[in-house]
Amino acid sequence: MRHHPPGNLLLSAMAPEDRAALLALATPIDFAHGQVFAEPDDPIEHLHFIESGFCSSVAVLEDGRTVETLMVGREGVLGVVAALTPQRAHTRSVAQVAGSAQRVEAQRLRVLAAQRPAVRDTLADYMARLQGELEQSAACNALHHAGRRFAKWLLRCHDRVEGDTLNLTQEYLASMLGSQRTTVNEAAQGLQKAGAIAYSRGRITVLDRDALEHAACECYRAGDVFRPRAG
Repeated sequence: MRHHPPGNLLLSAMAPEDRAALLALATPIDFAHGQVFAEPDDPIEHLHFIESGFCSSVAVLEDGRTVETLMVGREGVLGVVAALTPQRAHTRSVAQVAGSAQRVEAQRLRVLAAQRPAVRDTLADYMARLQGELEQSAACNALHHAGRRFAKWLLRCHDRVEGDTLNLTQEYLASMLGSQRTTVNEAAQGLQKAGAIAYSRGRITVLDRDALEHAACECYRAGDVFRPRAG
């Protein structure tokens, strides 16, 4: 079973005085599966430094269909686009796995970032890496087979949760791929036959991480926003 050190990686990477100044503005919260943090066009009033669990940004189309555009776990910040300037949400932000976070009022964080250049630079670097992941995902969604994209996405989930079991709804699995549930089932069954996972009704257990990495497309390594850039 995989175990992660507790806490948010961006906060952990900050100098102690910068981290203390930010946490002085923060409120620790727990969030439940399915909790919605923002809907499209809502003003982003709070940022959430995720400590456990993870959330998704989900694009909502006029016909009601949804597709995940990115996920945020303990490597990052939900609502980071409002860290430096006031912004409205472009997507629905929703918790996919229950967890905890440090919640900070966006306006107060912007003041702190103006006062502390190292905090501003940390947030700006994360936004740049997130943009790189989005650009890589655009190519991935257009060119890579659903099975390889599914393996990539499972690895990203596995990076963000404690343990090896993912309890995810069929609806969410389908929205992740932007596909029908039958496509998700085919992809999951293929990985199960390869011995990478065990799969049953939305409950996925990673059995062989190396096999899952072998099955994933190159975009898992190329769009590696999870690990802060050195230097």
